Amino acid sequence: MSGNINRQILLVEKPSGKLGPEHFKMVEGAMPEPKDGEALLRVLYISLDAANRAWMHGATYRSAVEANSVMAGGAIAEVVSSKAEGLAPGDIVFGDTGWQEFAAVPAKHLTKMPKLEPMTHLLSVFGIAGLTAYFGLLEVGKPKEGETVVVSAAAGSVGSIVGQIAKIKGCRVVGIAGGADKCHWLTSELGFDAAVDYKDGAVFKALRAAAPKGIDVYFDNVGGEILEACLPQMNNYGRIACCGAISQYDGTPSAHGPRGVPGLIVVKRLVMQGFIVMDYMKDSQRALADLQAWVKSGRLKVQEDIIDGLENTPKALIGLLAGANRGKRMVKLTT
Repeated sequence: MSGNINRQILLVEKPSGKLGPEHFKMVEGAMPEPKDGEALLRVLYISLDAANRAWMHGATYRSAVEANSVMAGGAIAEVVSSKAEGLAPGDIVFGDTGWQEFAAVPAKHLTKMPKLEPMTHLLSVFGIAGLTAYFGLLEVGKPKEGETVVVSAAAGSVGSIVGQIAKIKGCRVVGIAGGADKCHWLTSELGFDAAVDYKDGAVFKALRAAAPKGIDVYFDNVGGEILEACLPQMNNYGRIACCGAISQYDGTPSAHGPRGVPGLIVVKRLVMQGFIVMDYMKDSQRALADLQAWVKSGRLKVQEDIIDGLENTPKALIGLLAGANRGKRMVKLTT
């Protein structure tokens, strides 16, 4: 690769329906120059998340991704040069670099990461995915030993960790995932007590069989019809942690949300709370200490789905939205 070229992937058009390869293109840009207070980064691993698709719809907890701009995305990167205090060449950081080989990013928007192997764990279990699972389940869901916890998108980066933490806390855990293979993996490898294949249809009936004592905590990654199937089965004083709504992100959203929500929330005295992991970052060291101890002891298994090559990033995100991944999906750059 020439020393002054920066390969980038642009979002050339915001999709009105499903996301496709035609919405992206690869270009060769100039090597960025860091300004005062910035660091020049070489991107190592790009994080792929369902939220990437949500950013194309409009502003969320971050500004929208605009057409003909570098596609936004978080990444683990190495500092090449620095014009910022506290960052030196060779440091490893996490930040919103976008889908490109090199980025100049203000130091105030970067998080310095520990050097550990495998580095990929910084994006999965010790990154946003692990922290989202930890705080969403424990701080919002508040499971107690012996309770039943249900998690949707259970074979994904966050859901697979949520279920395992719930088991560590002594709960009965039911995962909802797409396909018999994923469901078998949840019960045979990750220790879930039961798994429901939403592709079979009849989710309500399958959930009733898998959670005969009702649901105390529902960790919702998908919204839509799955949430609708869970709500009537919530126990009194149940908690719903709303992490995402994958079912609404890509293509045409469902014409209706869950029906009967207000009445069920009142009658069952439910707590339904959305959350964003950034709100809990002041407690991240406590969370990381727990996560690292659980991984080291083997109680928490880490599943990663690593795809090589910047050029494969669009296809990798499209696959993630279709449920093709198992565990945390990321792209390894080979610059």
